[in-house]
Amino acid sequence: MALLPLAYLLLRTLQGGLPAWWEAVATERVAVLTGTSVLLAAVVTTACLLIGVGGAWLVTRSDVPGRRLLAVLLALPLAVPSYVAAFTWVSVADLWAADPGTRFEGFTAAAVVLTLYTYPYVYLPVAAALVRVDPSQEEVARSLGHGPLQTLLTVTLPQVRPAIAGGGLLAALYVLSDFGAVSILRLDTFTRAIFTAFSVGFNRSLALTLATLLVLLTLAILWGEGRTRRAGARFTAPQAVRPARALQLGVWRWAGSAALTAVVLAALGVPALSLARWILAGTSVADAWGRLGDAAAGSLTVSLLGAALTMLLALPVGILAARHPGLLPRTLERAAYLAHSLPGVVVGLSLVFFGVTVALPLYQTTWMLALAYATLFLPLGVTAVASAAAQAPPALEETAASLGTTPVQVFRRVTVPLTLPGIGAGAALVFLTAMKELPATLLLRPTGMDTLATRLWSATGIGRYAEAAPYALVLVALAAVPTWLVVRRTGILPAAGPTEPTVAVPADRHPLDPDLTAAGGPDLLTGVKA
Repeated sequence: MALLPLAYLLLRTLQGGLPAWWEAVATERVAVLTGTSVLLAAVVTTACLLIGVGGAWLVTRSDVPGRRLLAVLLALPLAVPSYVAAFTWVSVADLWAADPGTRFEGFTAAAVVLTLYTYPYVYLPVAAALVRVDPSQEEVARSLGHGPLQTLLTVTLPQVRPAIAGGGLLAALYVLSDFGAVSILRLDTFTRAIFTAFSVGFNRSLALTLATLLVLLTLAILWGEGRTRRAGARFTAPQAVRPARALQLGVWRWAGSAALTAVVLAALGVPALSLARWILAGTSVADAWGRLGDAAAGSLTVSLLGAALTMLLALPVGILAARHPGLLPRTLERAAYLAHSLPGVVVGLSLVFFGVTVALPLYQTTWMLALAYATLFLPLGVTAVASAAAQAPPALEETAASLGTTPVQVFRRVTVPLTLPGIGAGAALVFLTAMKELPATLLLRPTGMDTLATRLWSATGIGRYAEAAPYALVLVALAAVPTWLVVRRTGILPAAGPTEPTVAVPADRHPLDPDLTAAGGPDLLTGVKA
């Protein structure tokens, strides 16, 4: 089920023939789209690595003032969906634009906005990795005469290289798959060109060709990151470690704190200022609260349906992965993760073609949209179920079987109740993530139905910022819930001062654990991409 969009996309491409596909691909426009998409991903990923790694080192290894508060604030931009961020930056820039004809848009604008709301993908895993690295090797390096910069480059960073590579992979995939921000900021990338070709130009063959190219780019990045991961060594201690003492930066600690504060103000202050401005301004649209209620009802309906379908598919896969590890469960689990890495616009477009030609009764129904959510977010449910099943003692199921109960009764009376906490957590995470989803919802929503994300999209498209602000506020509030869960589970601890007491870092595992990142990769994708 998870690979259905990818399989159908490849089938349609092969039906047309590779010569026809190559003829459509070998054009100047496709070359420009490829160059823009790859350059944007490279620029944003580089900037995210600088901010994410630098911020993580400053709060976990140095004595910058306010590091305890900054350690939390630096992760919060993850709660702002990229299209909401783009809307708030455009609306604020319009207020102070010297020339009414100018607009905050284009490559630079997209790079700035995407960097500010994507760097937490690097910051969170690197900060979690630094907390779990034993500082004794750094202390030995300094005792041998190495300076702070040399110790950082030759000892500290190599120990967290898997986390840096995993975070960079997430940032690159996010930029390639982003649709909302680049569309609002009017930058032609693959995702915007696919949506435009299908929805505005009614050119389905061009949309299909561009989608296959975007899939190839995504797979190339995954392959490259996988090669880096296999070459990376592990240095993280498997047991509880002694936390690091803060490195004394002297006067430079104020510069470090100022730089991190500037990043936080830009990422959180602009949306807060914009939303407050437009909500206070009010809107002249009739029955604004009624329209907000209708959109919220639409979001709740499709998200609940998507969460139910996702967990129904995730339950057998998660239990198989936890109880019967082997080639088949591992293959099923990895297949779900592969679909999760595909851009939402590609999944949506593939299901549009699938619905029109194969499953016409499902096309333009909430069931097709729920299927798209299940395809995109299945790993969230699989991971939650597998984690809960792995923590439950299998002896209870063996005891029930020894008392004469059938396998179906054991599954219904013992296995499912034991995994209920994981099922509930996975359903909540899928539900909240589906509420924010934009490109697949735009392509697959039934005619006449709107969600919070589509109403925000429609209002910003015609410059009605005051009308869009309540939808954006609700979406940010919803996105803050999974963000808080991710931040809480990272266990990021700021560096302790010379006289402050230290607490040993436990050796338990979580989705952002650097060892899991190095070993599995998808755990990081699941934990952070939500």
